[in-house]
Amino acid sequence: MKPEELVGIVGWGSYIPRYRLPLSEITRVWGFNPEQPRELDVSEKSVAGLDEDSITMGWEAALNALRRAGVNPREIGAVWFGTESKPYAVKPSATVIAEALGITPSTMASDLEFACRAASEAMRISIGAVASGLVKYALVIGSDTAQANPGDVLEYTASSAATAFIIGPSGESAAIFEASYTYVTDTPDFWRRSVSPYPLHGEAFTGEPAYFHHIVGAVKGLMEKTGLKPGDFDYAIFHQPNGKFPVQVARMLGIPPEKVKPGLVTPMIGNSYNSSALIGLSKVLDEAKPGSRILLAPFGSGAGSDAYSIVVTDKVVEKRGRAPRVVDYLARKKIIDYAFYAKSRGLIKRIG
Repeated sequence: MKPEELVGIVGWGSYIPRYRLPLSEITRVWGFNPEQPRELDVSEKSVAGLDEDSITMGWEAALNALRRAGVNPREIGAVWFGTESKPYAVKPSATVIAEALGITPSTMASDLEFACRAASEAMRISIGAVASGLVKYALVIGSDTAQANPGDVLEYTASSAATAFIIGPSGESAAIFEASYTYVTDTPDFWRRSVSPYPLHGEAFTGEPAYFHHIVGAVKGLMEKTGLKPGDFDYAIFHQPNGKFPVQVARMLGIPPEKVKPGLVTPMIGNSYNSSALIGLSKVLDEAKPGSRILLAPFGSGAGSDAYSIVVTDKVVEKRGRAPRVVDYLARKKIIDYAFYAKSRGLIKRIG
């Protein structure tokens, strides 16, 4: 038996801020091509409020995951927090959330960083920790108040959201891991130096040599490892930097678009970085039937991709009603203008 088969998702949860910035506002302020949002297949993006950051959003998502899991927080032996927009340069965010949820002090806790893939890396680490018996449950959180230089095209999609999963024994799980595979190289397509307030990106370089190459490599590796084929999956969820890339990479892998669409949230909330693909998984778990097989392939610049085969169990049905669904957060929104967005994201600096 593979280690993954001993482990599954006991609880899951997400959080999306209610504020939404229409991309037409960014076009209006910066004079971009009005067709740009359509080309990205994104209409608006979620924006964290003045009193929100990656920690508060991560806590909300983790609380929802705990509600669905129905486990004692004291039994969680590890808390892994994946982000690229943590509030503190030097101070762990994982400990703040662990303390607020009543998990401390007998637990491991750490922040992980690998661009948009850090939370997925945390998931792979958790599989090993649970399968080995080192911990009974692990809490994985992906949360970002995504940053973008004002006037950069990245501003169109960089958004805010969080997702969390309680990883634990397969016998208690709403979905079980069948197998996983990771594909990593040193491909510098997106970065932020320590002295820079905003990330930089390699424009078109982020597509073919980074996003597409690594996801295709990870998924093909998973299929070679397991003998599974594209037709064996009922859902396919990929990293969502925009609304078109996931459909395009699915086509390259021979997966029809209708299997991608149920997990696609980018057109409504933009690219929430570490919760991008994982919030798609959360959405699919909100609605998938028992027995469904899910292909999950997050991606992180720098660059790497993980691929997972996940099978939904009967327990998914009883756990769903314990916390808000992704569609509930999508429906709960308040439209804002660019001025409010600039204020809430700290783009306006007061002097004196």
